[in-house]
Amino acid sequence: MKGIGEIFKSLLFIRTAVLVLGCIAAFFLGKHWSNNSQQLIFFTSGTKPGGGGGPYVAISPNANRTFDVPSYIVNVSAPSTVPPPPNFAIPSSLPPTNHIPSLSPPPPLPPPPERFGIVDEKGEMTESFDAGTFDADLGEISELEQEAEQWSGVNEDSKRIVKVKKFQMCPASLREYIPCLDNEEAIKKLNSTERGEKFERHCPEKGKGLNCLIPSPNGYKTPIPWPKSRDEVWFNNVPHTRLVEDKGGQNWITRDKDKFKFPGGGTQFIHGADQYLNQISEMVPDIAFGSNTRVVLDVGCGVASFGAYLFSKDVITMSIAPKDVHENQIQFALERGVPAMVAAFATHRLLYPSQAFDLIHCSRCRINWTRDDGILLLEVDRMLRAGGYFAWAAQPVYKHEEAQQEAWKEMEDLTSRICWELVKKEGYLAIWRKALNNTCYDHRDAGVKPLLCDPDDEPDNIWYVSLKPCISRLPENGFGINNMSWPSRLHVPPLRLQQIQMDASIARKDLFKAETAFWDEIVGSYDNWYTQSQRPWDGGQINMIHLKKVTKGVAHEVIIRGVEG
Repeated sequence: MKGIGEIFKSLLFIRTAVLVLGCIAAFFLGKHWSNNSQQLIFFTSGTKPGGGGGPYVAISPNANRTFDVPSYIVNVSAPSTVPPPPNFAIPSSLPPTNHIPSLSPPPPLPPPPERFGIVDEKGEMTESFDAGTFDADLGEISELEQEAEQWSGVNEDSKRIVKVKKFQMCPASLREYIPCLDNEEAIKKLNSTERGEKFERHCPEKGKGLNCLIPSPNGYKTPIPWPKSRDEVWFNNVPHTRLVEDKGGQNWITRDKDKFKFPGGGTQFIHGADQYLNQISEMVPDIAFGSNTRVVLDVGCGVASFGAYLFSKDVITMSIAPKDVHENQIQFALERGVPAMVAAFATHRLLYPSQAFDLIHCSRCRINWTRDDGILLLEVDRMLRAGGYFAWAAQPVYKHEEAQQEAWKEMEDLTSRICWELVKKEGYLAIWRKALNNTCYDHRDAGVKPLLCDPDDEPDNIWYVSLKPCISRLPENGFGINNMSWPSRLHVPPLRLQQIQMDASIARKDLFKAETAFWDEIVGSYDNWYTQSQRPWDGGQINMIHLKKVTKGVAHEVIIRGVEG
């Protein structure tokens, strides 16, 4: 048995030795035959090159080689610097496959035009611009050729250079021209003007608009900044003297050498707007300027002293007046830095949505609110928020002549029929409050007019919509009530946002927040870009028009920076 065990041990030894020698031989043979092929990564425990012990990794010489994998994939463009991939022979033993075509490099892109647009790198207007290459497949440019002068000596196969014509200056007589309000041709065609039709919008037909630039008044100067502009403006910027002659005794406006000055008075508040505003606050404390009342409409604003002084109470006022015999009152308002628009109560809705204002004010605005069964006051009702206030300072409030008393009785009757509550009557002033909901309307006696508007009436449709002799319904869900005070409502999506027609029918609140965040970044970049002396809002107020607004995020960002825009 012992001999057999020794033989077994010797056989095991021999097998082990043979296996080891075979592995060594295979290693050297493989290394010798693969010098021209991709090698592997080998692990060893020998001495590192350059000294040191312990295991290390030996990298194959092929490690630094790269392979153009995308060039072998159909529909993937290869860089122009990489040669086409080699053609591979398919062994006969494999099934036939589709041939993989080699891809040629794409043609180089045309160089971009050196300049594009009519403003150069300094932000200045240029007389010419590079229009780039012309693609004949896009159509003819006959209209462009008619409007522009061709430069000579240009290779028409490569690009087309055009010269932009400069607009000419309009005659000096058009300094006060407003296209949609001074369209004499359209006004002459009106069937009647007794309801103020001539003060409404009558825009020129296509092709009949101005093709020139309105000139500035002679001697025009940079406007005086706010808040100093509240009290004085340059005479040459608004060279109108009619209001000085007509209203100088009512403390509206005076002329002092090269300036107009505004003492702050009005026809019904000759002692100043500040005292008048304090009177309103004392009469109805719930009005609470700057808290419950933030957005105001001043009808027949004159030179807009009412709105100008409301800024100090954290209230923003839209001042409106027609362009009438007193020349352009709105121009005085804008020059002072007060938001204002030319508008008139006549036969069409004003350009404001329903429930837009917390308070609407009329001080001797010369409007007959009771004509045509109160159709003009119904327009005021449409624009007032639920629970909003209407302040009226006029002769029928305080005069005792028979005609004035009769006018007051008509006003009392009309306001009661549209469910307004007379909150206070004192001195020259009477203040009403609009109903909070439709309950009062539903409980009126049968046949009482004006009726409620049809349920399908859209009170926010305003462009060229005729006035309607009916009461605009309030939302049944209470969205019309302003139940949040200022400035909290600046930051929170309002409930009435759910009533507004817009594309984002579901995510209105998300849209409100997203646009707020967007304009925070945009206005913040303006703020960072301007130096302290250049910021247009450093005076505390700017007049600004924001086109294509959605939720007025830009106004939000301007306001939170301490500016009224």
